[in-house]
Amino acid sequence: MMYSKKKCIGCKRCVEACPVQALSLTSNGIHQDHSICNWCGQCVSVCPSLALEMCGTEYSVDYLMQEIEKEMLFMDHSCGGVTFCGGEPLMFPETLFDLLTRCGAIGIHRAVDTSLYAKEETVITVMNETDLFLVDLKHIDTHKHQQFCGAPNERILSNLRMIASSGKDINIRIPLIEGFNADDENITRTATFLASLPCKKKIVQLLPFHETAIGKHQKLGTIYNPNNFPFKHPSPECLQRCKAIFNQYGISANN
Repeated sequence: MMYSKKKCIGCKRCVEACPVQALSLTSNGIHQDHSICNWCGQCVSVCPSLALEMCGTEYSVDYLMQEIEKEMLFMDHSCGGVTFCGGEPLMFPETLFDLLTRCGAIGIHRAVDTSLYAKEETVITVMNETDLFLVDLKHIDTHKHQQFCGAPNERILSNLRMIASSGKDINIRIPLIEGFNADDENITRTATFLASLPCKKKIVQLLPFHETAIGKHQKLGTIYNPNNFPFKHPSPECLQRCKAIFNQYGISANN
């Protein structure tokens, strides 16, 4: 459930409608107790100002395939396909594998957008039914990866080597953040690692950091950047410097 304080008129209809008393009206707007909320959506249905909204819908694989097949004509004209992203699609390997297999059976190009933080056997299963991997590589140093992302990166790098060795197409994306991974040392080590992979082509897409997620955190009642990491949007000079380093290692980098 997402909540927009700007839209709220303080009528308390949502508070009164909640069957488990998970909502309360405070000086800072509606407060939701996540520990008891059962996500029934009754509060959303009675909100007259649309300050509350339920986000996310569960679909069956059959329904998704019907929707995908409606777009096949456009895919044929654009040489496109389907990209499975998230979140992290590898968190749901059985559903993902089912969708990939069914798309492959009717000739749809399949891309998986992933961090590759998953068990090797999961990646192998998905890899056999995937045409293109879009892989996020956030930091080459496992200790800094642990500090900023909450997990080490050995599993990610190992899975990336395995996919590269399989001959599958891979596009690497790096969320470029000054104060985290835009320094020369990390970019050089990352370029060295990527240059060592047996990929058919080496492409890196640099994704400049932005703060558009702040609004989502406000609506979800969560804290953006709770550790106050000194993240900054990369300057044009920083982007050009990073591109130049990758180019030195024979890697095409763009943003």
